[in-house]
Amino acid sequence: MPLHGACWFLCCRQGFSLLGREHGEKEEEEEEESFELRNKDAQTGQLEVTLSQPTQSANGTPSLSGVSEENSRLIVKKAMEDDPEVLVKGWLLREVSGGWLRQRRFWFTLTADSLDCYSGPERDARRLSMLVLTSLCSVLWPDKHTYKQTGYWSLTVYGRKHCYKLFTKHFNEAVHWACAVQKVIDSKAPVETPTQLLIRDIEENKFNPEVVEHIYQHNPILTYTQSPLYAPLLPFPYGSLDHTHMAGKGYTSVREEAVRLFNCLQQLESAPEPVPLIQGILQTSLDLRPLRDELYCQTIKQTSVTHTNTTTQTEPNPQLRYWQLLTCMSCTFLPSSSVLRYLRFHLKRVQSVCVDSEVESYAWFIAQALEKTRCRECVPSWEEIQGLMSRQEMLCTVHYPGPGCCRIAISSHTTANELVRKMAERLGLQDSRNTFALFEQRRSYGCPADRWERVIGGGTIIADVITRFENLSVKEPDSEWRLCFKLYCLLDTDNISTDSIEYLFLYEQCHEMVVRGQLPACEDDLLSLAALRLQAVQGDYSALAPFPALEQVFPARVLEARALLTPADPPGCPPPFPAGLLAGALWGHKRREEQDQRLRARLREESALTTAAILERWKALSGYSRRDSMAAYLTIARQWSGFGCTLYEVDFYISSTGSFSQRLWLGVAASCVSLYRQGEAEALECLPIAQICSYGVSDSNTFRITAGDRDLLFETSKLTEIMQLMNAYFSATRRQLGKDDCITMETTPKLRPSLLELPSHPV
Repeated sequence: MPLHGACWFLCCRQGFSLLGREHGEKEEEEEEESFELRNKDAQTGQLEVTLSQPTQSANGTPSLSGVSEENSRLIVKKAMEDDPEVLVKGWLLREVSGGWLRQRRFWFTLTADSLDCYSGPERDARRLSMLVLTSLCSVLWPDKHTYKQTGYWSLTVYGRKHCYKLFTKHFNEAVHWACAVQKVIDSKAPVETPTQLLIRDIEENKFNPEVVEHIYQHNPILTYTQSPLYAPLLPFPYGSLDHTHMAGKGYTSVREEAVRLFNCLQQLESAPEPVPLIQGILQTSLDLRPLRDELYCQTIKQTSVTHTNTTTQTEPNPQLRYWQLLTCMSCTFLPSSSVLRYLRFHLKRVQSVCVDSEVESYAWFIAQALEKTRCRECVPSWEEIQGLMSRQEMLCTVHYPGPGCCRIAISSHTTANELVRKMAERLGLQDSRNTFALFEQRRSYGCPADRWERVIGGGTIIADVITRFENLSVKEPDSEWRLCFKLYCLLDTDNISTDSIEYLFLYEQCHEMVVRGQLPACEDDLLSLAALRLQAVQGDYSALAPFPALEQVFPARVLEARALLTPADPPGCPPPFPAGLLAGALWGHKRREEQDQRLRARLREESALTTAAILERWKALSGYSRRDSMAAYLTIARQWSGFGCTLYEVDFYISSTGSFSQRLWLGVAASCVSLYRQGEAEALECLPIAQICSYGVSDSNTFRITAGDRDLLFETSKLTEIMQLMNAYFSATRRQLGKDDCITMETTPKLRPSLLELPSHPV
C-alpha cells in the first residue's frame, strides 16, 4: 500500500489535469489562462519601459480625442501612475476581419502578464480581448517590406489563441512596443508540457521498474492511442512561418505541423504503400528542425507497450508500421540529448517487456543505428526505405574505368571512404601506392562524350548521393547519374604492373584526358593515340568494323580550333551593306546564319580528313595486341612532363611579380603544382611541393598558394576540389614517408574539405 501511495504522488503533478483537455479526450474550449503553466514567482523583476505617444493617430485623427500633445502625455503619465502594474499604454491600430475597415484604433495596455485590448483609455472601458504572455509567445518585429506596402510600421504578437497585428506610423513607437513585449516574454519561466514532466519522472526512476510501469499505466499520453492529438507533446512557440523561407514549402506554424505529423503517423497503419508517407514525414522533420524531437516523442508514444497491451504471435501488431518509421528516423537524424536518453531507455524497456520477436529485432536494430547516425542531407530513397523496413542493407552499383562495375552492399551510414576501401579490397588494390576516390558522373544519352564528374568527399554518406541521383533522374530524364571508382592521387605511375587492373585504370583515365583536350600533344601524336585506342578496343582494322564517334577518340577542341582558323567569309570583296535599319538587321541575321553554315561545313570537312588519317594509322597497327596498344598509348602520353597531374581550369591568374594571364590550367601532382597555357606543354610556373609554405582560400572564388616569397593567386570555380586534392596529396605523402611531423596542419574556418576531412592549412 505505501508503494502505491508513493507512485500516485509521483504521477499527480501540477498540470496533469490538463492531459485530457490538451491531448484529445475533450475538445471543448477553455479559458486562455488554463493552459499556460505560469509561474509568477519566476518573474525577473519590474521592466523599465518609457513611453512616447504621437500627436496624431495613424489615420490622421487626434490620438487622444483631439487633446494637445502636452495634455496627451500628461494623461498617459497620470494613468500609468494610477495603475503601476501597467508597463506601456497607448493607441495602436489593429488589423480586424469583417467590415469595410481593415484596421481599427484600440487602446492597448501591457502588463507583466498580458497584452490587453480596450475600447478606450477610461477606467471603465470595456476589455475587448486579452493575450496572455508566456515563454511560448513570440514577436515579429517591424520590417521595411510591410512599411513600403502599407505605409505603416507593424509588429505582430503571437499568443496561444490570439494574434495581434498592430500598426503605427512611427518606427520608434513600433520598436518601443516590440521591445517591451519581448522583455515580458523573456521574463517568463519556460513552459513545460505534461509529456516533458513525465519524461523527467521516468528519468529519475529508471532504476525502479515498478514505479516506471506505474507511470506508464496511469498516464495514457505516454502509450499507443488511436485517438487524434490536439496539441503537441512538446512546447513550441506560437507564430506562423509566413515570414521565413519555409513558407514557400507550404508550412504554416510549427505547432500545427506537429499535430499534422501525428495525423500522418496514424495514417501509416492503414496505408497500402507506406514509403511515400514515410518520405513526407522525414522531409518535414528535415525542413523543420524543432519537429525532430516531437516526431521522436510521438513515435515513442505509439510504440510504447505495457503489460496489458502486448500482442501474441498470432495477433497482428498495429504498432509495426511505427517501428518501421522509427527505424527510418534513426538512420536519418538524431533527437536532442534529453530525448535521445528517453529513446534509449524506451528501446531497452521494450526489449525487456515485449514478447514480439520482430519488435525486439527492430529495437535492437535502432539501438545499433543510433551509434552511427549523422544528420542526413536528403530523405532516404525509395530503395533505402524498403531495405530499412526489413532491416536489410541495399546494393549499390559502382562503376570503374572501362566497362566494368561492382555491386556492393552498403548501409545508411556507409561513407565514401568506407566504400572506397571495400572497392579496393574487391579489386585487389589495397596494396597500391596510389590512392583512389569515388566520383559522381553524369552522362547524356544523346551525347555520350558529354560527361561531367566531381569527386565525392570522403565523409559523404553514400545513401545521400544515391537519393540525389534518384531525384536528378526525375528532373533530367535524358541524363545518367552514377558512381565511379577511379585513381585519385598518382604517387607512383612507373611501377604499376601491366597485368593489373590498376594499369587499366591508368590507361582509361589518360584517354579521358586526351579526348577532353587536357593532354597537350602535337597533332601527329593525337592521331597516333586515336589509332592505338581503336586497336586496343576493336582489334585489327576491318572494313566492317564500326567506327565510333570521332569525339570518343580525338579531342573535339582541336577540330573546332582548326575550323575556326578558316576565314568566315570567302576571299574577295565584302558584300554591299543594304541601306535602312530593318534591312541591315535582316542582312546581319542572314550573314550570321551563312557563317554558321560555313563553320559547320568546315567542321565536317576537318572531321572527314581526321577520320581518314586515323584509319590509315589504324591499318598500320595490324597485329598489335591489346596490351601492346595500351603500352604504346601510355608511352606517348608520358612524353608530357605533366603526366599524372590533375588539371583544373583557372579563369584568372596573377603572380607576385605583377604578371597576369587568363584561361590557364592549374596542374596538381604529387611532386609539384604547375600552371600551363591551355594546349601548351611547357609550364609557366612550377612550384615543387617541398617549397609550398601554405595554400588556402582567399575569398569566395580565389585560391592562394605561397611558396617562399612568391604568391600565386587565381580565380576558379573548383576551389573545394583543388583543396581536397592538395590535402589528399599531402596526407598520402606523409603516410608513405612515415613522417608525422613533415607537414603541420592547422584549421581555418574558411573551407572545410570533406574528402579526407583535412582543412585548408599552412604546410
